[in-house]
Amino acid sequence: MLLRSGHTQPRRRATVLRALAGAAAVTLLAAACGGGGGSGAASSGASGAATLVAYTGQSGDYQINFNPFSPSSIGGIGTIYEPLFFINKAQEGEPVPLLGTEYAWNEDGTQLDVTLREGVTWSDGEAFTADDVVFTFGLLKSTPAINNIGFDGDVTATDDTHVRFTFPAPAFVLGPGILTGVVVPEHLWADVDPTTFVNETPVGTGAYTLDDFKPQAFTYVANPDHWGGEPAVKGIRFVSLSGNTAGADAIANGTVDWQTGPVPDIQNVSTNFPDYDTLTASQNQMVLSTCSNAELGCTGPQTDPAVRHALYLAMDRTQLNALAFEQTASEISPTFALTSSQTAFITEALDEPVAPEKADPAGAGEVLEAAGWAKGSDGIYAKDGEPLRLTVEVVTGWTDYITALQTLTEQVRAAGIDLQVAQSSWNEWTEKKGQGSFQLAIDSLWQGPAPDPYYLYSYFFTSTNTAPVGEAAGNNYSRFSDPEVDAALDELQALPLDDAAARQPIFDRIQARVVEEMPYVPILTGGTTSEWNTARFTGWPTEDDMYAFPAVWSALDAAQIFKTLEPAQG
Repeated sequence: MLLRSGHTQPRRRATVLRALAGAAAVTLLAAACGGGGGSGAASSGASGAATLVAYTGQSGDYQINFNPFSPSSIGGIGTIYEPLFFINKAQEGEPVPLLGTEYAWNEDGTQLDVTLREGVTWSDGEAFTADDVVFTFGLLKSTPAINNIGFDGDVTATDDTHVRFTFPAPAFVLGPGILTGVVVPEHLWADVDPTTFVNETPVGTGAYTLDDFKPQAFTYVANPDHWGGEPAVKGIRFVSLSGNTAGADAIANGTVDWQTGPVPDIQNVSTNFPDYDTLTASQNQMVLSTCSNAELGCTGPQTDPAVRHALYLAMDRTQLNALAFEQTASEISPTFALTSSQTAFITEALDEPVAPEKADPAGAGEVLEAAGWAKGSDGIYAKDGEPLRLTVEVVTGWTDYITALQTLTEQVRAAGIDLQVAQSSWNEWTEKKGQGSFQLAIDSLWQGPAPDPYYLYSYFFTSTNTAPVGEAAGNNYSRFSDPEVDAALDELQALPLDDAAARQPIFDRIQARVVEEMPYVPILTGGTTSEWNTARFTGWPTEDDMYAFPAVWSALDAAQIFKTLEPAQG
């Protein structure tokens, strides 16, 4: 279906906007892990009966930050700050109009016209206009540290309800990021530094506003003036807990309504907890992230690609899935193209397109020895007097990841690698990654706003999304930087997304470097499982109607779910 913007020149819908869209860089509240529970007490702004209690995996106190462009933002994306459209990352469908109502590309992909919704106001009563959209995308372009979508075009307002994005070259791949990027009010953001602003009193156009904040919990209250009508769920309370064990206890006690994370016997949630149901979707790819680039200041054995490949070969993924993930995880490709929906993108030059299920300690040893490492009398490899000893960071309370690392410690020791586990709060873990003060960190890479590996590569492998150690990096916190990958991504930007013949040779080049360097060591594709209270709220996604990706920490999806839910009757 062609969406028309009122112009008569030829238009073309970007095929990138269809189907299993992955999480855009700015839509995640936290890493794809963790579960929790907590108090069901409502704030003063919403009745307890209509307040949904949610847990995103936050371990330790919240530090107030509602800046939607900040990597340490704790909330507001989707709920308070809205994008132009919502794109479902869980099933095929048309983009859902939000602040935008229609959009269209010109034939060569150098111009994108968007029609804006009329009659929208910011929560402080000011009118929302095209000038706010122009300001927001101008802010991204002028501030590389927050420009995770790589916006490099120009945007102008043709009137109060129409904006035009123009590009010097075809830019179809930028469409999903533009259409799902949140918009902020010019009248409040014009004089702030978006890289440091913590935005304690956020003003948005969304269905919710911030009611109160405490380090242990914060609450949203329904916006009665929202353009789409006041949502039926009158309050959302996000709680901070100690981790997955507390989350499982909270589900058992009925004190949390929605968490995304592990509980015991996860395959039988509805039987064990009759008021709850569960849903699993596979998108996020679990990795051992490494501070990989010595030229940008990374130090330690993990800066050697041979060490990263040895870790890859030393894993027994079958055992990890059974012991840590209750068989909810699935296979992963070292190219990071999803094996469930993106196999057509995997290069044919790769002998093993899927990571091995069983450990190969002998193969890991061969890789290390070829790179000059020698096994000592203690069974641990060393080079130039430095033992192959690595520390991996994990968030306290993320029991599935902690179990995985405890298992992995034993697996890699059989390959001559000494792995130590360091637990810290989510805030500290995030800070270490952003500043580059880590060797390894267990984490997940997420997909972009369309079923195409271009977006994951542009988030996690481009030089523009990283920084030297000691400076805040973007999504590419591994500090990976490769001119060939950067050039290939630039080439992909200029090609229509349905031109597979022209695009695949470029993907082949990217994947060759991604596999060779392996700055993120593939573990498994995570099964993202939510548990939610069906006795208190109705309208949750189902296998037959997965209208949004069912993860509480995937902010744009969660916002869509919050708006769809209704308190149960009776």
